[in-house]
Amino acid sequence: MTYKTSISPIVKIFTTDNIHSIRKSFLTSTLTLSITLALTALVAPAYADENRASAATVDTSAPIAALSKLSSLDNVKQLKVTVPTIEYFNTSSGVPVAFVRAEALPIVDIDLRFNAGSARDGDIRADGFGIANMVATMLPQGTASLAEDDFTRAVETLGVNLDSSVYKDMFIVSLRSLSDDEHLLPAVELMTQMLTTPSFDTKILARNKARLLVGLQQQKQDPGSLASIAFNQALYGTHPYAHPTSGTLDTVPSITQKDLTEFQKRYLVAANASLAITGNLTLSQAKKMADSLTADLSIGKKAANLPEPKPLTKAQHIHIPFPSTQTTVLMGQLGEKRATDPTAQQQQTNFAVGNEVLAGGDFNARLMTEIRQNLGYTYGISGSMSPMLTRGPYQIGFATRNDKARAAIDASIEVINNTLDKGITGAEMQLTTDNLKNSFPMGFASNAGINGLLGMMNFYQLPDDYLSNYITRIDKVKLPAVNQTLRDTLQPDTFLIVTVGENNPWESTKDNKQKITRR
Repeated sequence: MTYKTSISPIVKIFTTDNIHSIRKSFLTSTLTLSITLALTALVAPAYADENRASAATVDTSAPIAALSKLSSLDNVKQLKVTVPTIEYFNTSSGVPVAFVRAEALPIVDIDLRFNAGSARDGDIRADGFGIANMVATMLPQGTASLAEDDFTRAVETLGVNLDSSVYKDMFIVSLRSLSDDEHLLPAVELMTQMLTTPSFDTKILARNKARLLVGLQQQKQDPGSLASIAFNQALYGTHPYAHPTSGTLDTVPSITQKDLTEFQKRYLVAANASLAITGNLTLSQAKKMADSLTADLSIGKKAANLPEPKPLTKAQHIHIPFPSTQTTVLMGQLGEKRATDPTAQQQQTNFAVGNEVLAGGDFNARLMTEIRQNLGYTYGISGSMSPMLTRGPYQIGFATRNDKARAAIDASIEVINNTLDKGITGAEMQLTTDNLKNSFPMGFASNAGINGLLGMMNFYQLPDDYLSNYITRIDKVKLPAVNQTLRDTLQPDTFLIVTVGENNPWESTKDNKQKITRR
């Protein structure tokens, strides 16, 4: 197959050296201009003509002319969004495919996902935490026919991005290539090789384990990592989501080539896969390429459903001593799993709107306003839900001075309780829904953005109209439903709270005798 690309004659081809030169020149000129303007702004008043300055007296009580001409934001027309057209089909081996044709650039993005995250480590071996992560690390490090250096050289010669990554509930192999035959076909062949005939060389495995152990040792010096690991272990207990995706200092040394091969043969199979493709291909070309990519995958079996985690029934406070002037705080609870039916999706949309008002990352959020701006306890605080195949976590995180940790925690709980008791306002909801609708198109402003959405939808088996109905779900959001969903979802009385810092915030002090209670 052949792909034709039309490029305007005004477009120039730059070498790497030229690009660096242009970038350097641009940055230098920009910096010079910025400094010149700044110095001019600072120096000009000192040399201003006094008579001219007095003649140009400004009436400070008068409105600014430019601002008076601005139209009210209330009159801004409703944004019209054109959602990309998604084509769905199955490969000959039964892999479901979501495809969007995007002809603006001569690029193809491929996203092959497997139900094979680190939650499956324990299925290979009870103490095999880190196996999925090591498989993802080693897939691009050589195949049966190409040694590590040869494989890397082949990827770099084509100029493609070919990588693999792993999360708690999914394993992703991704490719970005130019869409012409000379680049795409050999790139797909390399992707197929790394999926079906990885070498898992024992010497490379030993090297990877040594490097990973150094990284895991360094995590002990990172309070954020310590807090996250402790939070997940306490929240999930014996559930597969409890252990770190990268493994632990105790489990990584025991990972063997046999573990990696067993994981690859058991989980990186057609019955356990979903595929997303975005780029400069016709539908027939996409079907042919999808068949070629998945033809050599073993059919295998679909992974079993993960068990449902059990929510905490009472508050739990964990403190990890750490020599630091600040205390890192993670608080939260068990959240929701990815919704697939319309009713549950609407409820998750309702919660997303309410949580954005309560714990969003911008300065309009209530936690940010109170804890950062009014009380000055932290530079930033935010919270979010992470739905997965089973119930993911809801987390709020921030860092504060050691002596302010308990006060900051209490104040945060008070903001949450006040929001649950009194609800958010109509004005806050309107601001949030407008923001969500107007920023929605940014999610598919690029091929990579589109393909990421396709991959997520396909992996979680979301309905075909999930994307096209997004604005409709936002429009259906009502204030009473938002506030009720917040109350039904968040239970601050049973929050898990993890602190990492020099002082234990739960030890009684004269200035700190409050208890976290529902008001």
